[in-house]
Amino acid sequence: MEHKLEIDTVVNGKRLRRLVNPRQHLADFVREELELTGTHLGCEHGVCGACSVLVDGKITRGCLMFAVQADGKRIDTIEGMSDSGALAELQAAFAERNAAQCGFCSPGMLLTAHELLGTEEAFTRADIREFISGNLCRCTGYESIVDAIETVLRKRKRLSEPLSRGAEPSRESEKSEGLIGKRIPRRESMRLLRGRGRYVGDMKLPRMLHLAFARSPHAHARIVSIDVERAKQFPGVAFVFTGRDLLAHGKGFESDGVAHNRPGHKVPPQELIAIDVAHFQGQPVATVIAESRAEAEDAVELLDIKWEELPALLDGETSLRSSPIHKSLSDNLAHEHNIKVGDADAAFAAADHVVEKTFNFHRQTGLSLEPRGLIADFDPGGETLTVYHSHQSPYQMQGVFSRQLRLPEHKVRVIAPDVGGGFGIKINVYAEEVAVAVISMMIGRPVKYCADRLESFVSDNHVRDHIIKARMSFKADGKITAMSVDDVSAIGAYGMPMRFNITESMMLVTNAGAAYDFPNYRARTRNAFVNKPLIGMFRGVGIPLSTIVSEVLTDMAAAKLVMDPVDFKRLNYRKTDAMPCVTAAGSKLDNISFDACLNRLVQVMHYDRLRQEQAELRKAGIHRGIGIATFVEPTAYGPVFYGPTGASISVQDGCTIRLEPTGLLRCVTSITDQGQGTIHSLAQIIADTLGVDIDDVAMIGGDSAISTYGGGAWASRGIAIGGEAALKAARDLAQNILLVAAAITQTKPENLRIVRGQIHNVHSDAPVITVAEVAKIGYFRQDTLPPDLDVQFTVTRSHVANNASYYMGHGAHAAYLDIDPGTGLIKLLDYWAITDCGRVINPLIVDDQVRGAIVQGIGSVLYEECIYDEHGSLVNGTLVDYLAPMAYEMPDIYVEQIETPERSTELGAKGVGELGLTGAMGALWVAANDALRGLGATIADQPFTPERILKAIASARTGVI
Repeated sequence: MEHKLEIDTVVNGKRLRRLVNPRQHLADFVREELELTGTHLGCEHGVCGACSVLVDGKITRGCLMFAVQADGKRIDTIEGMSDSGALAELQAAFAERNAAQCGFCSPGMLLTAHELLGTEEAFTRADIREFISGNLCRCTGYESIVDAIETVLRKRKRLSEPLSRGAEPSRESEKSEGLIGKRIPRRESMRLLRGRGRYVGDMKLPRMLHLAFARSPHAHARIVSIDVERAKQFPGVAFVFTGRDLLAHGKGFESDGVAHNRPGHKVPPQELIAIDVAHFQGQPVATVIAESRAEAEDAVELLDIKWEELPALLDGETSLRSSPIHKSLSDNLAHEHNIKVGDADAAFAAADHVVEKTFNFHRQTGLSLEPRGLIADFDPGGETLTVYHSHQSPYQMQGVFSRQLRLPEHKVRVIAPDVGGGFGIKINVYAEEVAVAVISMMIGRPVKYCADRLESFVSDNHVRDHIIKARMSFKADGKITAMSVDDVSAIGAYGMPMRFNITESMMLVTNAGAAYDFPNYRARTRNAFVNKPLIGMFRGVGIPLSTIVSEVLTDMAAAKLVMDPVDFKRLNYRKTDAMPCVTAAGSKLDNISFDACLNRLVQVMHYDRLRQEQAELRKAGIHRGIGIATFVEPTAYGPVFYGPTGASISVQDGCTIRLEPTGLLRCVTSITDQGQGTIHSLAQIIADTLGVDIDDVAMIGGDSAISTYGGGAWASRGIAIGGEAALKAARDLAQNILLVAAAITQTKPENLRIVRGQIHNVHSDAPVITVAEVAKIGYFRQDTLPPDLDVQFTVTRSHVANNASYYMGHGAHAAYLDIDPGTGLIKLLDYWAITDCGRVINPLIVDDQVRGAIVQGIGSVLYEECIYDEHGSLVNGTLVDYLAPMAYEMPDIYVEQIETPERSTELGAKGVGELGLTGAMGALWVAANDALRGLGATIADQPFTPERILKAIASARTGVI
């Protein structure tokens, strides 16, 4: 047992003495020993700022300071600072500006902002961005955070510049007299801003043990032997298991990885924990279960694992030419899909012009600030399993755990508490997470597993890893005649259960060129197994790739014709009066106006003036690029998408609303929220429809045992599907309330309406009774009501997009950037976004969803890459080395919504969460190549690092690629 040292410190104003482990860092001390869980762990390398605390009044990274170093010092955490009122002004501004979304970064961000305010200096907006650039946020895009801080500085008269565009007062929508369309701050924000969130990592259960995995250091290796004896003897260790132990318990892994509607799709078998061969770096090969996470991690280091390294296949094209990495397969081709519409070959042969380009998209990861985690609690007495899971769909995982553990589904309950960002990576099924539940069942105790950031980089699903060769033909007048796409995607070592890692490619080839009207199309996609982590879901899936390919080719075509790209787009756009229609690639379009989005975009960005400025600066050797991207984004998929695949994925969502005897409302929804603000927006819909105040509506989500069955959060479905269900339930409950009110007041239901909790006569507009009085009589004095009156104050309704494949969002984005030919650095100068997500429920939330997604798109194109060496080892698997966009690099982003309601629903909403990323990636690709065009260069490798920019410029000068 390690020697412990005593510290004497003051935490949140209270003196305490404790014995601490010399190796325990301060963040773990305040979290585990003091249960002050508002201090979060996002990177454990001092980069993200989520673990920030104040030490003697100075901001300090809790993961970089040992607890023993707190001896004699004063420590203040988010909880103490909140209770003292020191952060009240900032917290109010953050809530008002929607600056806390998932809330995981918010405590650290607030403490950093507090330190900024304490400097007594005057700040510009750029200064604010620079000051908070040590704190990572993956949700907001930073602008709302800067707005909030600027708001407080303005009140204190400490701004050194006029009111900025970003800090303009929020505007209400003029399109609605009710709550829908209003900028109402999220009610859950203040709880998160006070450090009172409840994430999986914050939770403790009685008798709970902690699990740590031993992972393969090799991309491909045979497991010769695993000696577990030393690990078993380590203090605190309760169990050590290998894959064979789980298999001996009768628990294999049913991967559900084959899409039944895709002929020829194949996947190899996968184990919960690798038994004989590890097929990617990071694959679990053994596990230790101990009294604490630290003890489990220490014991993992004592496992003696002998390896025989095997050749690794790391890129898709090589893999398709090589022997299979799995003995059960005859080759490495997981799936091939071909599309042929019209005669593309003849069109290319007859065309006046053809442009072509090869695109190389390198790997990246979704990087939710809260890593994946779960607590599995199997109760041997009742043979029930409860899982607290940082996941986007508790219902999906209820089914997964039921099937994998062979438990009746009604004995499995999955609860998603607060989730610190999802972005698609937390919709996937991970074999190792199923293993945690299996082990809980084996030992009959709760088992907790939370990945650290090092593990996340090698075990979370990755995205991209495509080589795409694309061509476009067109006439001399600019009319497009044909397009072709040939894609090779390296999808990782296995098939992604249920969510299918061929999906990214399928989205690419079926949505290419969607905005443009041309008759001939040819596409092929081939998915190859490689010795890397699995490709899975991430915001936008393959649609950003289809947008990039389409927009770069159209920009190249316009340049070849010396035609303005805007004119080229207008010439080739699909027109609204030609819809509904199906594109050559297969996209289904209806009620979409590409022209309306583009026309507004060029207006707000002052396009002609910007082009003139660009031309003048180019003469002076300054190379700026303007990129415009038109895009579509299918959202809220209907039954025809997943149903034929055979995957047990629900595309419906539901809502139960109960009127309480006090007249208040309790709503249970199947929708989950990872920071999007969906739950709050549902409350707006319910309150607006029922005619009550939003504060009278309590919302519950994320529990598979108490809500209607549903899909949860994926494909931007929360409001489009869940909102429609909430609208139906609220409307029906309102009718039921009025029916009882009519009986009480002896009038007709149609003569009554609900207004802010009062029931009014529609003719006189006079209040006749309150909703609370109706509820009290309906529950407690039914003896006073007609005997045949059926009092139903609980209503459940669901919605599924039976009459639509999806609800199609769309938009047009523009980026303006500068490239320094000497350094290769790209500076993003300005950004504009016009999006159409149908009816907007809360513009405050929608605008920030777009901004946050745009910044993730910027990260994808300019910074983020999982870099592997020739042996298949990840060389930048920390947030020190993996670049993510920070506040200082980001400009203010102009966002505006055009509302074209979805025609097939009453609410009229479409999805919005992915539109920003899709548009951003397309706009940045076009802008960067537009800037390089003045140097005779082009770039085709994402991300656009300075090295790649310089290489592209050098290649243009030498003619050598």
